[in-house]
Amino acid sequence: MFENIDLLQGQLPVGLLASLVNISVHAVIMTVVTWTAHRAALATQAANVRMRLVVVMTATVTVLMAAHIVEVGIWATTYRWVEAVQEQTDAFYFAFVNYTTLGYGDVLPVKQWRLLGPMAAMNGVLLFGWSTAVIYDILRTVARVIPMSAPETSR
Repeated sequence: MFENIDLLQGQLPVGLLASLVNISVHAVIMTVVTWTAHRAALATQAANVRMRLVVVMTATVTVLMAAHIVEVGIWATTYRWVEAVQEQTDAFYFAFVNYTTLGYGDVLPVKQWRLLGPMAAMNGVLLFGWSTAVIYDILRTVARVIPMSAPETSR
């Protein structure tokens, strides 16, 4: 029973720190993306409706994907810093499969750092959910500003 206590030494603080850094990065990016998309939707009201929606959503999802890659990089840096994986070149790959909850299992962490993988997965799930909520918010905002149906014609 007490042999598991050694596993926790350092893992939770390191995992929480990496998670908090990612949450902070995500908060800044979500704020900028939301603010920019709302402004863009209002500023481009004269543009073609469908084209404006395509541009706003493509830009939003592209920025969110870039944000997630940066966040995977933060986890990879954490793995390298604590030497959680045998081959340091595997750190980014290991971070990616954990963050996305894919979890191939072909790269395993050293025993003393094995809780970092599930912590990265939990962080990734939360941040993907947050991104989904932001995409929905932007889509809702754009739909509110842009009429989605053609105006009715009088007979």
